[in-house]
Amino acid sequence: MTDSSVTHSSSHTPPSLLSTDEQRAAGLQLTLAMFALGLLALGLAWRWLLPTQSGISELLLGAAALLVALPVLRAGWFALRFPDLHGVTDLLTAIAMIGAWAIGDLLTAVLLPIVMIFGHVLEERSVIGSHEAITALAKLTRTQARLIQADGDITLITNDELVKDDLVEVRAGDRIPADGRVLSGQASLDTAPITGESVPVEVAAGMEVFGGAINLDGLLRIRITRTGQDSTLGKVIALMQNAESAKPPITRLLERHAGQYLVLVLLIAALTWFLSNSAPAMLAVLVAACPCALVLSAPATSIAGIAVAARHGILIRGSAFLEELADTSSLIIDKTGTLSTGALRLQDSLLEDGGDLDYALRLAASLGAASSHPVSRTLANQLNSESYIALNEVRERPGLGVVARLADSDHQVALGRPELFAQLGVVTSCIPAHDGPIVGVCQRDHFLGWFLLADSLRPEALIAMQELRAMGLSRQVLLTGDRASVANRVAEHLGIQEVISEALPEEKLQRVKAEIQDGFRPMVVGDGINDSLALKAGVVGVAMGLGGSDIALASADVVLIGSDLRRLGTCLRLSRQCRQTLMVNVIIGLGWTLAIVLAAAFGWLGAAGALIAAILHNLSTLLVLANAGRLLRFQELLPKLE
Repeated sequence: MTDSSVTHSSSHTPPSLLSTDEQRAAGLQLTLAMFALGLLALGLAWRWLLPTQSGISELLLGAAALLVALPVLRAGWFALRFPDLHGVTDLLTAIAMIGAWAIGDLLTAVLLPIVMIFGHVLEERSVIGSHEAITALAKLTRTQARLIQADGDITLITNDELVKDDLVEVRAGDRIPADGRVLSGQASLDTAPITGESVPVEVAAGMEVFGGAINLDGLLRIRITRTGQDSTLGKVIALMQNAESAKPPITRLLERHAGQYLVLVLLIAALTWFLSNSAPAMLAVLVAACPCALVLSAPATSIAGIAVAARHGILIRGSAFLEELADTSSLIIDKTGTLSTGALRLQDSLLEDGGDLDYALRLAASLGAASSHPVSRTLANQLNSESYIALNEVRERPGLGVVARLADSDHQVALGRPELFAQLGVVTSCIPAHDGPIVGVCQRDHFLGWFLLADSLRPEALIAMQELRAMGLSRQVLLTGDRASVANRVAEHLGIQEVISEALPEEKLQRVKAEIQDGFRPMVVGDGINDSLALKAGVVGVAMGLGGSDIALASADVVLIGSDLRRLGTCLRLSRQCRQTLMVNVIIGLGWTLAIVLAAAFGWLGAAGALIAAILHNLSTLLVLANAGRLLRFQELLPKLE
C-alpha cells in the first residue's frame, strides 16, 4: 500500500480496521503535525518579538507548511486517482492548502492541515470503540491451558498449541481454553463474554462448553473439540470483524456519487471566488464542503450497533442486516431446536398393573445406554450408570430398539418401538395416543410398560412471542417438519395463528418466498441446519445458537449465541434505535455541512474563513460520533421468566 493510501485510510478508518503500517503512518502524520505546530509557534513568536526580521519568521512558517504538505498532497493525489467519498476530504484539503500557498497565506497553509490532522485523530480516538469489543474478545483467545498428558502429568501450554481431542484440566478461576465437552466434574461457568448471559451456567459431564468462559468453581476435565478460528469464540471475532468492515447501504450510495459531489463543490468554490473576488471565502468553501460527518454517520452508527449486539450475545453479519431488521413485518419460526430445546425428556410412564416403575426405568436406562439413538440416550440419562442392570449379548436393531440378556438370569429383555415387540412375539398393552416418541420395555415374554417422551419448549418461548407481537410482529407463522398434531399444540400454547407442518426444506423455502411475494418482510428463525434454505430466503435469517455450526454461520444473517428467544426482541429494539440514530446523524452531516458552506460562500466566516470552517467541520464530525456513541449505553430489557 502506498503512503498516500495510508494517509487516506488513516483519516477515516476506525482504528480497529487499520493495519500496523497504517497505524504507523498515522502516527508519523501526527508527529509531523506536532513539529509543524512547534515551528508555527516559533515563527509567530519571532514575528512578534523581532518584527524587523520578518524573513526568518517566513522561513519558519514555510518549513512548517512543508512538514504537513507532503502527507496531505499524497493523500489528495491518491484520492484523485481513486476517487471515493472518503477521499473527497483529502482532495479538498489539499486544494485549499495549495490555494493558501498561491495567495501567500502561509499561516492558513500551515494551520489548515494541522487542524484537519488533529480532527482526524480525535475521530479515531472516539470512533465508538467497537475495536475495544473485538480486542477484549481477542484477549480471551490468548490464555493458558493445563494439558493432561497420556501418563497423567499436567503441562502448562498456551491455548493456541491445543489440538482437537486434547484433554485439559480447568480449575476454579481459570478460563476454558477452547471449545470442548466435559468428561468429568461439575462447575458454574460465567459465559457473559460469549453469550451475554449474566447468570452463571451450570455444567456437568457430557455438556458442551465454550472457550473463553470462566470457571467460577469446581474442577473440570474437558475433551477439546474445536480450537482457534474453528472455535465458537474464533467465529464470534471473525463475524464481528467482517460486520465492522462492511459498508452500510447509505455509504455505498454516497460513494457512487463521490465524483459528482467533488465537481459540485469545485463549481461552488469557483462561483464564490468569481462573485466575491475573495480568495479566503473560496478556500473556506472548499474546507466547509468536506463531507466527513456525512461519511461517518452511517458507519459509526452501524459499528456501534454491531458492537452492542455482540456484547449481548447477538452476532450480526453486516450493517445491512442491522438495517433490515427494523423493516421486518412478520415472523416465520421453526419448532424443533428453535421454539423447543430439541432435547427429549421423559414425560410419562404407563406400566402394566402392578409394575415396578423403579425396576422398569432401571432396565430401560440400561438398555438405552447401549444405543446412540436420542430416545435411548434420554432414558439412559435418567439414572447414573451405577444404577444400571448388568446385561450380556446387547444388540441394537436399527430403527426398532435394543435387545439383550440379563447377566444374572439370561432372560431376554428389550427396549424399543411397538414394531420390535411384534417381531419378538411379545403381547403389549394398547399403544397410547401421544404426539412424541413412544418406547416400551419387556422382560422375557412379559411386557412391563410404555415410556412417553416429548420435546421441551424453551421456557422463554411464550414470553418472546408475546413481546414480538407487542412490538408489531403480529403476523407469526410456525413452519415445521413435525407432525400436525404436535405443531398445532405448540402454536396454540404460544398464540401463533398460522401453522404449516410436515414441511420439507424445499417446502419451507417456497413458503418463505410466498410470504415475501405477499408483501411481507419476514424474519426467519431456525436452528441453522434443516432450515438453511429458509434462512437464506428470508429478509433476515436468525440462527439459534452458534455452537460451532458452520451451517448456521453460512445460512444466517444473525446468530443468537445463547439461543435465548427473548433476544429477538433485543434485535428489533436495537435495529430501530440504530435507524433513529442514523437519521439524526445524516441530518447533522447534511445540515451542518450546508450551513458552513453557505456561511463560507457569503463571507460570514471572515478572513480566517478556511480555519474556522476546518474547526466547524471537525466539530460536526465529533457531534456525529458522539451521537452514535450513545448507542453504547443501550441496555436490553429481557422479560423475566415466569
